[in-house]
Amino acid sequence: MPLFDLPLEQLRNYTSGVTAPADLDAFWDRTISEAREYPLDAVFEPVDNCLTVIDTFDVTFAGFGGSPVKGWLHLPANRSSDEPLPAVVQYAGYSGGRGLCNQDTKWAQAGYAHFIMDTRGQGYGGLLGHTADPHPSAGGVAHAGLMTRGAGSRDDYYYRRVYVDAFRAVEAAQAHPAVDPSRVVVAGVSQGGGISVAVAGLAAGRLDGVVAALPDVPFLQDFPRAIDITPRGPYPEIASFLARHRDRYEAVLAVLNYFDGVNLGRAATAPALFSAAQADDICPPSTVFASFNAYGTGAGKEAPAKDIEVYRFNNHEGGQEHQWNRQLQYLRKLLG
Repeated sequence: MPLFDLPLEQLRNYTSGVTAPADLDAFWDRTISEAREYPLDAVFEPVDNCLTVIDTFDVTFAGFGGSPVKGWLHLPANRSSDEPLPAVVQYAGYSGGRGLCNQDTKWAQAGYAHFIMDTRGQGYGGLLGHTADPHPSAGGVAHAGLMTRGAGSRDDYYYRRVYVDAFRAVEAAQAHPAVDPSRVVVAGVSQGGGISVAVAGLAAGRLDGVVAALPDVPFLQDFPRAIDITPRGPYPEIASFLARHRDRYEAVLAVLNYFDGVNLGRAATAPALFSAAQADDICPPSTVFASFNAYGTGAGKEAPAKDIEVYRFNNHEGGQEHQWNRQLQYLRKLLG
């Protein structure tokens, strides 16, 4: 895949033209407050994962609107009952779910509590999912994918529900006695990376304990540019919808502004390690740098440290095992 986006020297200085809505904070204050009106009711049921070094729990907690969201919690079997573990809360890529109970335990293998959130309405591609999206807007007029589901209203947009689920997943992880609630990392690849940016921003001033974010080739960043230049993947779902609904471009963008990681990540106070792939034609590097360059810039004196790994010759697979090793080193230094 040839490089199709900006050269690296321009990427490092690229900033998005996205402007945050004036009521962005008020909207999310209301959204989180409404979500917390429902008891979290986090339940952890032990399951037989056929592994000798990892203990796994089938998790259910109340997400958006109180509807149940599934997850897995993996813990090192040799953990000390006297020393709660830092936790990595992981979000799934687009179309994927939490997978099988023993499919991904890598963070627990590294000694962390590893919480994997299922993504509502997904799990039909990639990894298996078990969480429905019962919201009425799921049956509205939209592209066949998820990007335009409920896009006529900021209250009904699909990712409002997902971001609330993700926020509450951190609270669910913190509720387990083996987890140190003051040391939670949010992480994910692609859609999961975008969700981690959103949660890092939403946590600032609303939820203590998020100490780092690991957004890997993140999706859901700089929507206007992504819609214009991305040739494949989920972003073209929006372009296809607007090709038929020609009069809705401005209205749809006004909704997406509330969910753009460029806007949400500005508030983040947790340190972050991003990654971008220069040949990525699903999450173009300019959209990732737009997010990276904006991340934490609204935090004032609390502006967090941040870094980004760039994989020049890779497409959306990004750094894969190389980025995993980089993340391990990063968390070892950060968390000890």
